[in-house]
Amino acid sequence: QMQLVESGGGLVQAGDSLRLSCAVVGHRNSDYAMGWFRQAPGKEREFVGGIGWSAGTQKYADDMKGRCTISRDNTNNTGTLQMNSLKPQHAAHYYCAVVPTQRPDTGVGVAVWRYGYWGHGFQVSVVS
Repeated sequence: QMQLVESGGGLVQAGDSLRLSCAVVGHRNSDYAMGWFRQAPGKEREFVGGIGWSAGTQKYADDMKGRCTISRDNTNNTGTLQMNSLKPQHAAHYYCAVVPTQRPDTGVGVAVWRYGYWGHGFQVSVVS
């Protein structure tokens, strides 16, 4: 059974950077796309960015373009979300999620419902 184990998160100051990691365990192959989502209190869970199976396909939310970079290591089945120049409005509970894909060049979905495997998430707080 595939499980996602996340690490990172915490409290940072505005302008700081933060690196979040996600390890996929219980699954030997890398035939999945990985997405990153966030949910602030009182708001719906929203897409932050994602990366396809081959890592050649990436997609970012408009407000995160140029602010974050998503990468993956298919050898170790891990993914990383690097966020820079964080602002208080970026504070939220962040999740990594995975959706199995059939092809390495399959695009990255942005909808929550597309992802069948989720980590427990971690809180990111940004103080000014």
